[in-house]
Amino acid sequence: MAEQSCERCGGTGWKIVEKEGLSGAQRCECSYAARGEALLNRARIPSNYGGDNFDNFSNRGSNELKAIQGLLVRYCQDFPAADPPGLLLIGEPGCGKTHLAVAVLRRLIEHGFEGVFMDYQNLLDRIRSGYDPLSGESPRAAYEEAMEAEVLLLDDLGAHRVTDWVEDTVTSIITYRCNERKPLIATTNLPDAEMGGTLIERLPEGAPARYDIKSTLIEKIGMRARSRLFEMCRIVRMPKVGDYRVASRK
Repeated sequence: MAEQSCERCGGTGWKIVEKEGLSGAQRCECSYAARGEALLNRARIPSNYGGDNFDNFSNRGSNELKAIQGLLVRYCQDFPAADPPGLLLIGEPGCGKTHLAVAVLRRLIEHGFEGVFMDYQNLLDRIRSGYDPLSGESPRAAYEEAMEAEVLLLDDLGAHRVTDWVEDTVTSIITYRCNERKPLIATTNLPDAEMGGTLIERLPEGAPARYDIKSTLIEKIGMRARSRLFEMCRIVRMPKVGDYRVASRK
């Protein structure tokens, strides 16, 4: 809907332009702004990340984060011709993955593309609820939305208890989007050995024998989904810069 107070079009969404002595109607800029606002509302970005964009991202003086930010800006400029079409941001909690992923989604929405934010665990819970007639969840609605969204942001990939059903569901969504070249922007805290992720870490404040053995991306989503994910996404390995959430509270 066009702005009712727009001086250019009077709220009609169309303006008269003159070119080479001829008059014609052209879409007013306010209609594009209204569309962008509607697309942003439909993206369902959580309030906690609602203001995240490239301009307010803190790179904390890290040249690696600066380079990643520049890479993602170029991805948005190239979209939808970016190859591969998706992004997978891998890194530890608090390193800025979700902020940057949301910044990408917002920029694509500003360019007129439709996108939706989905939390991985919440998505699986919604899909499972769809099988229960008493849940109020429309059958297959969440599943089909994850499959068909023009751009899907899947946050915290792998943050769910591993079952055959989870693995099959995630594999089907990722495989479909890969085959149809539908862009997926995903974030995960899970390490991947082939991408240099640390699987075993020594824990501080204790005896030398205390170690943390981490679950891997393959263990949480399965080999098939992981293979498709790496086929359809550019892998962005986030540097170890500490947990921004913890540091900002000090």
